[in-house]
Amino acid sequence: MALRVAPGRWPLLGHTVALVRRPVRFTAGLREHGDVVQLSLGPLQTYFLTNPEIIHRVLVTNGSSFGTGIMFRKFRPYAGNGLALSDEPFHRRQRKLMLPAFGRQHLRRYAEIWVRATTALVESWRPGEVRQLDADMHALAMTNVGETLFGTELGEEAIREARRSIPLIIRLGMYRVLSPGFAEKLPFNRRFDQATTRMKAVVHELLAGRDADTDHGDLLSTLLLARDAETGERMTREQVHDEVMTLLTAGTETTALILAWSCHELGRDPGMAERVRAEVDQVLGGRPVTFDDLPALVYTGQVVSEVLRKYALWILMRRTEQEVDLGPVRLRPGDEVMFSPLALHTDPRYWDHPDVFDPDRWSTERVRSLPPGVFIPFGSGSRQCIGHLFARAEVVIGLATIFARWRLEPVGPVRVRYTTMAYPRGMPMTVRPRK
Repeated sequence: MALRVAPGRWPLLGHTVALVRRPVRFTAGLREHGDVVQLSLGPLQTYFLTNPEIIHRVLVTNGSSFGTGIMFRKFRPYAGNGLALSDEPFHRRQRKLMLPAFGRQHLRRYAEIWVRATTALVESWRPGEVRQLDADMHALAMTNVGETLFGTELGEEAIREARRSIPLIIRLGMYRVLSPGFAEKLPFNRRFDQATTRMKAVVHELLAGRDADTDHGDLLSTLLLARDAETGERMTREQVHDEVMTLLTAGTETTALILAWSCHELGRDPGMAERVRAEVDQVLGGRPVTFDDLPALVYTGQVVSEVLRKYALWILMRRTEQEVDLGPVRLRPGDEVMFSPLALHTDPRYWDHPDVFDPDRWSTERVRSLPPGVFIPFGSGSRQCIGHLFARAEVVIGLATIFARWRLEPVGPVRVRYTTMAYPRGMPMTVRPRK
């Protein structure tokens, strides 16, 4: 049976217009056209996957048959050959070198940094003032990643540049992915290149003068000192730079967004927020949270899982490296596949009332028995985000520290809008002391 072509294809532009105009609705609607749907990005023909079992095969079962794809290659001018963008076998080597930096012993030390930074933030708040929570959470994430990665606070100029450029790079990078090749000379590509140049300058300055043989107790030292178990070789300076670019971006944007949306949802529902506060009180008894407390903060963790479900990545892509049979289609080397974690996470075939924010769903047997591939907030398989435990731990620690001291209230009827890249467009909230 021939595969169906997605509706809304334009001459020359393919489905780019539909993907830009109504991205979330368009990709969610593709499940109605089959498990695999043909999609065009200009002249590039791709296969859009809507079945989680097939997606699991791409990510896990047949993961070695797939590389990063055009989506990630379009970001290479920014992050070079960093872990998120590299292909096998180089990716496997890099992941092995970097994995120790995300072990429990390091996370326990990082947690102390996160508690100090979050405490400093919430102690700067004043009762009744209106805070832009998205900006606060971004600044907090920048502080956290600066001290974790470099062992010191990032300077104001570095923070300002990162807050300016990284969201711009992500948004414009997605335009590069969806646009046909002839659009690469348009102004948005020049803005992408300019922002990339600025961020590379920031990282070069941060790395300048760092002694590769001295352990400063931070994540950067772990990268610089890491040696390949077989060859004894270290990463080149250029590769360390690429990995720092990747970690700086993922370590700020991902965490900041999860924290911001968690605060937003808890601010909208006082009952949920009170359950978080009650749990924090019971587990901590008024003392600061530690890494070892995280397993006991069950409901707070469920809030984070629900945010990861509802505010997921919009799109991911992979490139076929060798012939592979996915059932409805047999892929040849060079074929590109696309899928939407957000569409999977809100698919009514698998989630009851998917538009409702409900942390309690994570305590149900139905969620525990979901098929593989339905919930992939950090990807899956050998390319799963190396920092997924890092991010979850940082967010739970942040929420426990914030809600131990404050109540958050949305400002009047302000509607926080969700963009394709999960960025809120302003998140004003009034901070009030706990009753």
